Amino acid sequence: MRLRLATIALCCAALASGCSTPGPGQAPDGIWDPNEAANRRVHAFNRSVDERLFRGAGTGLTDAVPEGVMRNVSNFADTASLPQTVLNQVLQGRLGDATRNTLRFTINATLGFGGLADVAGDLGLPRDDSDFGETLHVWGLPEGAYLELPLLGPSTERDAVGMAVDFATNPLRAILSPESRRWTTAARIVDRVGERGQFSDTVDSLLYDSADSYAQLRLIYLQNRRFELGDESAGADAYIDPEALDTEGF
Repeated sequence: MRLRLATIALCCAALASGCSTPGPGQAPDGIWDPNEAANRRVHAFNRSVDERLFRGAGTGLTDAVPEGVMRNVSNFADTASLPQTVLNQVLQGRLGDATRNTLRFTINATLGFGGLADVAGDLGLPRDDSDFGETLHVWGLPEGAYLELPLLGPSTERDAVGMAVDFATNPLRAILSPESRRWTTAARIVDRVGERGQFSDTVDSLLYDSADSYAQLRLIYLQNRRFELGDESAGADAYIDPEALDTEGF
């Protein structure tokens, strides 16, 4: 376990040290995308996968599955993510938030029938997510270049490192059986497909109706992510509501 953690730390340091930052005047609009050509190829692949597998599947899932069942799946996926959230909040020095999420996990995992019901939310403990990308932001690491990852979608160099570390350090992986880990993974996938269906009109408009879906998605992701982190260092001083954007003629 110590060797694995040490290896993760070394990989994280190596990847983090490689995060590029724009020089003066190189990103006047707050977007640093030196790998745009490669990113656009990945975006075209992701869009083709979405069109073939998820464009109708998400809507079909939300139409076919009762709303209560989908809510249970979403609650279970959220509960399974809480130990990782707590770990990151501890690393960020947010001990109060970490304590509340520990209590939220305990309540939902017990009184919530293994996380199927959000009892903690009803008691005044709402969802409060975090990830290692946010931890790196708190530690002062710049976001680096914009990336679009195969199947995973928009990201940055910093957030890509964060996703890899979150996957390797998930506390539940050490205590759950392989079968239980498969169930939690399945719940997260179903939850994501359900979200795709829930926001199908907005996503379809963005991906298939806008003149440049890559640029549109990049703008929305960066603005939204910086707003989540409270990061105004890259010129993002306002949050853009994806549903408020006019995608016609973009």
